[in-house]
Order: sequence, then C-alpha cells, then structure tokens
Amino acid sequence: MRWLMAVLTAVVVTVGTGVGILLWDKNTPKIDIVKTAGVAGGAVVALYALWLNDRRRQTDEARQAIEKAKHGLETDKIADERFARAVEMLGHDADQVRLGAMHALGGLAESTPRYKQTVLDVLCAYLRRPFTHPSFDEGSADPDRHHLGNVHENDHERMVRQTAQRLITDLLPWGDDRHSGPMYDLDLSGASLEYFRLEGRRIGWLTARRAQFYGYSRFRGLHTCRPALFSGATFHGRLQLGEAELMGGVSFQEVTFKTEVELTGAKVGMFFHPSNEPPAEQIGALEVLPDTDFRTDTTGWALTGDADAAGLRFKNYVHQGGGGRADRVARDDNGLDRGRVAGESDEVRPRGLDGERLRNECDAEPEADEVKK
Repeated sequence: MRWLMAVLTAVVVTVGTGVGILLWDKNTPKIDIVKTAGVAGGAVVALYALWLNDRRRQTDEARQAIEKAKHGLETDKIADERFARAVEMLGHDADQVRLGAMHALGGLAESTPRYKQTVLDVLCAYLRRPFTHPSFDEGSADPDRHHLGNVHENDHERMVRQTAQRLITDLLPWGDDRHSGPMYDLDLSGASLEYFRLEGRRIGWLTARRAQFYGYSRFRGLHTCRPALFSGATFHGRLQLGEAELMGGVSFQEVTFKTEVELTGAKVGMFFHPSNEPPAEQIGALEVLPDTDFRTDTTGWALTGDADAAGLRFKNYVHQGGGGRADRVARDDNGLDRGRVAGESDEVRPRGLDGERLRNECDAEPEADEVKK
C-alpha cells in the first residue's frame, strides 16, 4: 500500500512538474519538460526509499535492543541462580561440596563483575565462623611446621578455609594505580586466618578487628585507600608490611605482636593508632606522611618521615564501631565493644546484587562516619 502511494505521488509530482513548466514557459522543448518532470518524480521515489530504509533500520535497532535486554535478564537470572546454589552448598556437610561451592563463587565473581564484592563478603563471612585447630596451639607462629604428619578431624575444614583465603586474594585487584579500577572491601573481624596473603593488592576498607593471624601474614606492597583496622587482633607469626601504602590510615589499637614486624618501605597517611605495646622486634621503619594524625603515644615504634611523628594530634582519627567500621559513636578507652551494641559482622552485605559498590575512592575526601574532624 505504501509503495502504491509512493508511485501515485511520483506520478502526480511528474505531471504537476510538467504542467508547471508549460505554464511558466510555453517555449520550453518537450524533451526538457519530460526530463525535468521525470527527475522530480524519481526524486520522490528515492526519498521515499530512503525514509523506508531508515524506518527499517530503526525497527531492527529496537528489535536488537529488546533482544539484548532479554539476554541480559536471562544472564542475570542464571547468575542469580548460580549464586544462590553456591551459597546453599556452603552449608553442606561434605567438605568437597563446600570447596566446589567456593570455586563456583570465584568463577561467578570473575564472569559477573557486579557480584565480586558480594562474593568477597560471602567468603569473608565464611572465614568469620568460629574455627580452631591443634596446630594453632602447638605452633601458632608456623602451624604447618608443627603439624606435619599429624591428622586431625578439622584438617578438611582447614583446607576449605585456606581455599577461601586464596580466592579472596585472587579476586582483589593488583597494583597501586588508584585510577585503574574499583576498590573492594574486606571484613574479617574475628576471623582465624592462616598464612594470609594480600601482597600487592589494592583494597578499600580492610577490617580485621579481633582477628587471629597464624603463621606468616604477608601484606608486602599492600595498598589501602580507606582505613585498615586491626584493633584487638593478634599476629602470632611474622607480619610483613614492607612497601605497603596505608593511605587511609591504620589502627593497631590493642594489637598483640608475638614476633617480628617488617616495616621497611611502608607508608601510612591520614591517621596512625599504634598499639600500647609496640612490636618487640621491628625490621625497618614506618614512614609517616605529612598531616598524619595520632591517637596515642608512638613511643617504641620505629617511625620516619613526619617531623611531628612523636607528638599526639587528634585532628583526624577513626571511631571504630562493633562491626569493624567507623562511626560517630565514641568508644571506651579499650576500643573493644563495651558500652555499645556490636555490629552484625556475620551478615553478608548484599549491595553487589543491585549494582555493587564499585568505586575508586583514593581521591575522595573522608566521609563523616569514617573520620572525625
């Protein structure tokens, strides 16, 4: 029907053009009148063809957009189902099933970036579950060396937890380029960790309040853009912080260091809350960047950099809440949870499901609920 209308319109335009030329100049040769009228009619047909092609293109693009949206919904549905099944399998009695569930979560985080923070939260929540092993008592500084050849009923669960630690490390981005991608948070409050490694990784928040670190804790080259909170934690083995850049500040409030701490090339900014008892053996020194604030006396700590490193300054410091995050509630002098309700640290934060909180916050100003000014 549209083509018929286009042909009729072209005929009308052709005839009208010829009549118009005759009325305008009766001496015009007939051959010229026919050519001109034919060109006018052909132009109408050509314009209609262009319009029709454009309509077809728009229709195809709309159809493709609908198909793409439908495919995206299907992909999201499949990812949600994979996540739900993997989380359900984490509660299975068989350690092989739990191990497979963790690898499934790791694969989901790699294939669906919006799930990465959520998967990290789930793995951290698993590690926050109570756990003990005879090797922790026999040789907490190096559990493997003191447990070689011995078999214990918790060995399988120990292997599952070590897999969770490795997956967390593998999912975190590398390097110190604060503009190269999003930051992710870790909440390991109260967790029992063995030979935990964060070498060269970039992290937003790092919360490990009351955590127990067994064996060597390798944080060499770690880069944090938000506070690293270790309040009340215990490092049973060596802590390697060499070349780390703690740009969001660090709290070692009431931390126990049972062996040496390596600080060579490490830097701290924003704030520094040292432990009451400094490490008995320190390798190297911690460089304090300008305008870094202190909560308590730093006597006994090997510090370099800021000329005011030995003084107390209270301009910026973090109030640490029960869940490991900073908040506006002032805490007791001991900094642990008396006088307030503990945060629900075992609750998985679901923010990654609706577009996870991917961010690049190194250049952002401290928020009000993180740093008191």
